[in-house]
Amino acid sequence: MGRGLNKVMIIGVLGRDPEMRFTPSGRPVTSFSVATSRSWTSAEGERREEVEWFNVVAWGALAEICKSHLNKGQQVYIEGRLQTRGWEDETGKKHYRTELVANEMILLGDRRATEFNQYDPTDSSEDEEDYAF
Repeated sequence: MGRGLNKVMIIGVLGRDPEMRFTPSGRPVTSFSVATSRSWTSAEGERREEVEWFNVVAWGALAEICKSHLNKGQQVYIEGRLQTRGWEDETGKKHYRTELVANEMILLGDRRATEFNQYDPTDSSEDEEDYAF
């Protein structure tokens, strides 16, 4: 099989404050949602806008940085890869969730809100452990 590419870059606004949890081994994982929007003019000349929501997950040091420096309503750049995970609930029903696993985050907009505005990862093993939310 040839080499593939799974890279996602989004710029959007946080829809909720980040939530940090820990895996059983103590590794931090932070999740939050980001809304992106696009606009266009339809064939009829109407102005249209569409909002797309992304579930974002950050691991390790980036998880801690996202938790301490991000808040609902902030504009942010996120770079990472898409990952779909599945699980069964108590009734045996299968569920699936596609997430953007972040490996870079840059705060946009008002940078005076925080001194830290970029994370450049040095640890490439951000998703070694399974987790349940």
